[in-house]
Amino acid sequence: MAATALPPLPPQFKSIQHHLRTAQELDKREPVVAYYCRLYAMQTGMKIDSKTPECRKFLSKLMDQLEAMKKQFGDNEAITQDIVGSAHVENYALKMFLYADNEDRAGQFHKNMIKSFYTASLLIDVLTVFGELSEENSQHRKYARWKAAYIHNCLKNGETPQPGPIGMEGESFDVEREEAESSSLHSGTTQPTSSSTHEANNKATSNYTGIHIPPGAHAPANTPAEVPHNTGVTSNTIQPSPQNIPQVDPSLYSAQSAGEVHLTPEDFARAQKYCKYAGSALQYEDVSTAVQNLQKALKLLITGRE
Repeated sequence: MAATALPPLPPQFKSIQHHLRTAQELDKREPVVAYYCRLYAMQTGMKIDSKTPECRKFLSKLMDQLEAMKKQFGDNEAITQDIVGSAHVENYALKMFLYADNEDRAGQFHKNMIKSFYTASLLIDVLTVFGELSEENSQHRKYARWKAAYIHNCLKNGETPQPGPIGMEGESFDVEREEAESSSLHSGTTQPTSSSTHEANNKATSNYTGIHIPPGAHAPANTPAEVPHNTGVTSNTIQPSPQNIPQVDPSLYSAQSAGEVHLTPEDFARAQKYCKYAGSALQYEDVSTAVQNLQKALKLLITGRE
């Protein structure tokens, strides 16, 4: 856990307050993710204002936290190697996304689900420390942030949210006008109100602003398949659940390279990334995802194709 206390957050850094709060919440449970939340806040803060005295003081203390964490976890590959860190943060973010999405599609609307959607969007922000977001993660972030706002506003107004993907029009967090509610949403203190039928939300659509999310295709293959519903996202221990292990691709048994396979540096990087995703999935005991990614790496190395 980061030991150095931070000074009060300068108003200029309002946009990173929830990323820093997420870091605090994850210090014990997921220190690697907490580290990268702070790194994202640091990099973003530097871009916003690194000159005024209060901002410089804040960033200096935040840097001290990062240095202390790097020293404490210096033997962790997820801290020392970007590709491992990226896979770790992405798997955790999408694990939270899938938990919330599964609850949403089941019509189970509650504060943990809302917070999970919102926190998943924050953690996808954090992935930008490793480079530009993939189109898939950009869609996940947009959908998760909107879904958190939509369900939060429905419950606040005593309305029944519509499960699954629907039109996104008119739903957003107004940070200036509803800062207190956005903060309470993130901290998990908002209690769901009683719900009533909300006919206005009866929109027959499976897309939002042109982005199509068919059922069952809302998460890429390199993400954990499921977060058990009996756990809450704030639990320190994820209980084992039955898993469907994918069959080994039969073509791998007979796969032979056609002559000399010339692998490019990009091929090696992709194979390494698949292996890192597999390793990260195993940290969550997600055998299915690990097997899928290891098969992808093996096929790429043997045949030069994905």
